[in-house]
This record gives sequence, structure tokens and C-alpha cells, in this order.
Amino acid sequence: MPHFFIDLVSETDEARRTFESHPVILDAVANGMSLDRYRVLLSELYSLVWHFNPTCAAAASRVPDEHAPVRSFLYEHMHEEAGHEQWVLNDLEAVGVGREATLRYAPSVHVLALNGYNYWAADRKHPCSILGMMYVLEVIASVYGGPFAEAMKEALLLQGERGVSFINSHASLDAEHMAQLRTILNTLESGQSRAAVIESTLVNFHHVTHVFGSV
Repeated sequence: MPHFFIDLVSETDEARRTFESHPVILDAVANGMSLDRYRVLLSELYSLVWHFNPTCAAAASRVPDEHAPVRSFLYEHMHEEAGHEQWVLNDLEAVGVGREATLRYAPSVHVLALNGYNYWAADRKHPCSILGMMYVLEVIASVYGGPFAEAMKEALLLQGERGVSFINSHASLDAEHMAQLRTILNTLESGQSRAAVIESTLVNFHHVTHVFGSV
């Protein structure tokens, strides 16, 4: 059976291009954002990042033995991602949003829908669907994280990693993670697991596009 990664890229390419061609995203990568909009974006990202490991844990607890490499991959990845929501909190504080304000923030319907779908898919659809979420987030971070971080530093006159530590760090981290994810995706052989990952990727690209587009 052909390696799945190439099929995944092909089947979801239109959704990726819809994200990267969105006018808000094009402008943000080129010119950054205003302070107020960046504060909202980081607050939205905090809600996504906080749920990343719990969603992965829900999926890992349901992965059958036939996909044991996926389970091990999730364990390792959760360990690497532990505490990254604190990086977002630190960036928010660096741009003037205190911890209490962040914790009071009500996520948009797009974030709620994204988190809700990923929990549901891990529990009810297929646990390997979590790989679709990871694929989307790592594509975005590895391709667009670096340019966006630089644009924000210039737009808001931020020094060093202050205010962009989460986005900037994931731009380099996720390039390596993508190589690891490609290896794991190519272990999937069943049509059910592959279909679940493709659906998850499409749904995640759709909602992430709306998260950025509505800021």
C-alpha cells in the first residue's frame, strides 16, 4: 500500500491553500498585526494550546494495539509539549495582558468548534484522527511561524523573544516534528484510520483559518 503522507498532502492541499491565501493571514505574515489584534490572537491560541495535550491524551487512551507506534508517538509528543501554554501566557504578559485576564477570556466559536471536534473525533470517530490536528498545526507553525514572528517583532517593536516566544520557538521545533509525524502517518494502513486523518485535517484547516481570519 502506498505511503499515506503523500496522499494526505494531496487530499488536503486545497484546504491548506485556502488558509495561506486568506487576506488576513497574508497581511499578518507580511506586516504583522496591531497590538489589540495580536492580544486577541494570543488569547485564542492559549485556549487551543491548553487543550492540545488533553486531546492527545484522550486519543492515546483509545489507540488500539494495531496502531501502537501512534500511541508511543503521542506519549513522546505530549512530553515535549507539556507546559507550552505557559509560553503563551508569558507572551501575553509581555504585550500587556495579565494572567487573570487571559484565564477569563472567552474563546471564539471557532476555537470552541475546533476543540470540540478534536475531542469528539478522538473519542467517537477514530483516535488516529488526532494526527490530522497535529499535521495542520505543524504545517502552519513550520511554514508561517517564523515570518509571522518577525513581522510581529517589527510591527510592535518587540525585543528578542519577548512577546513571540511561543510562535517563534514552534517555527523551528515543528520542522523536526513534521519529519517525525510523516514517519508515523506512513505506518497507517487501514482505510478507516486514513480517512479519519484526512477528515480531521480538513476540519482543522477550516476552523484554524476562521480563527485567524476573525481576529
